[in-house]
Amino acid sequence: MSIEKAYDEWSAQYDTNKNRTRDLDKLATQNVLRDIPFNKVLELGCGTGKNTEWLLHRAEKILAVDFSEKMLKIAREKFSSPDVRFQRADITKSWVWTSEKYDLVTCNLILEHIENLDFIFQRAFSSLEPGGYFFVSELHPFKQYKGTKARFENQDKKIELQTYTHHISEFTTAAIRAGFKLQQLNEWFDKDQQETPRLISFLFYKK
Repeated sequence: MSIEKAYDEWSAQYDTNKNRTRDLDKLATQNVLRDIPFNKVLELGCGTGKNTEWLLHRAEKILAVDFSEKMLKIAREKFSSPDVRFQRADITKSWVWTSEKYDLVTCNLILEHIENLDFIFQRAFSSLEPGGYFFVSELHPFKQYKGTKARFENQDKKIELQTYTHHISEFTTAAIRAGFKLQQLNEWFDKDQQETPRLISFLFYKK
């Protein structure tokens, strides 16, 4: 099953099923970005809008993109604000869908489905104003080493999505090659910090 089709199927229950990764990602995003100034945001992999709502309280304008039309349909039903526009886009191909500059680009829980990090980091860098930030939140590679991946159940059938394991050094190397400076690296745990961290997040800066 393609990634797009899998997320289309997942969309109906994405906001309601038990999903500790989704919930922790929301907390991590707010924690890291709460003291970062931003007005114009490009949200990559917005899904059903789980982070869009919080971003809207801070931003004057948001372009929120995803490649699942069914995820976007749910997001559009949630938000009627003229300050956010939802756009279907494949971020692994030419970014013809935007020519604007932003002061924050966010990328949440989607890079595990993308093999080539360099292209994404280069395009994010090009889309930022000088002084802008690139926030990345992903399933921790330590979790992936143990076999954890994006999955859900649909009609008693377990659906596992195709994923790629990116080591921490891959994220930082792709960022450096694109021209970013690392501002923050955080690891996020469910509760017990003696267990494997669930998420890793990066805050990169464009001089």
